[in-house]
Amino acid sequence: MSIHATAVVDAQAQVDSTAIIDPYVILDGPVIVGPETRICAHAMVSGRTTIGARNTIGSFTSIGAPPQDIHYKGEETELVIGDDNQIREYVSIHRGTAKGNGRTVIGNNNMIMAYSHIAHDCTICDYVIMANVATLAGHVEIGNHANLGGLVAVHQFCRIGDYAYVGGMSGIGLDVPPYVIMEGTRNQMRISGVNKIGLRRAGVKRDTIKKLDEAFRLLLRSPQLLLKDALAQIEEEMMDCPEVQLLVDFFHSSKRGVVKRTLE
Repeated sequence: MSIHATAVVDAQAQVDSTAIIDPYVILDGPVIVGPETRICAHAMVSGRTTIGARNTIGSFTSIGAPPQDIHYKGEETELVIGDDNQIREYVSIHRGTAKGNGRTVIGNNNMIMAYSHIAHDCTICDYVIMANVATLAGHVEIGNHANLGGLVAVHQFCRIGDYAYVGGMSGIGLDVPPYVIMEGTRNQMRISGVNKIGLRRAGVKRDTIKKLDEAFRLLLRSPQLLLKDALAQIEEEMMDCPEVQLLVDFFHSSKRGVVKRTLE
């Protein structure tokens, strides 16, 4: 175990023998730090926070602080971070709330760039990229392989689907479907098409991308079809494709509504 002499480590904290705790780090409370994880200088990790293996927690981060929720009264909630994440300098990630999920969850292999914020009760899946100053309000869900550009702001309870690409400085007030490229703010949010480059880079088959493109056309570029009719047609013709199934399920399960406007 490598804990610098200037670090302050609470007696309740559990630090793996292979972890590295740099100068002036504060571990405050029942923090758990997993194998080969490095907590960089001046970071503060607090509360019931569990950090998995091989993570890098950058300098001046605030990890596991109480939620910024006026209803929070000190209830026992937690933050859970998986493995192989890069959480860069000045990032803040807050614990959950009793009225929410009780926990904030960060998956595996994510890159959270400098100054980003993840609020209470959010769920971040795997291989997500949040560029500098991307900001999530409470209860946001981010799917696998999603990519949020710099200065993106996401309203509470919104969802960003798998492989979605959200352009920088966008303001998200509705759910963003899986597999699409989207940009814009509030009533100016627009989808430009399927994220074909991202899907190809991830090894998705050409036939699957073709089916997603056709489903996208039916859902968002067929004004003669009502949404329910477009979904019904997709379910009849393309449900042999798991990715299309996920797209359809995303629309059916939306509570806030899904972005449907497209760029001309």
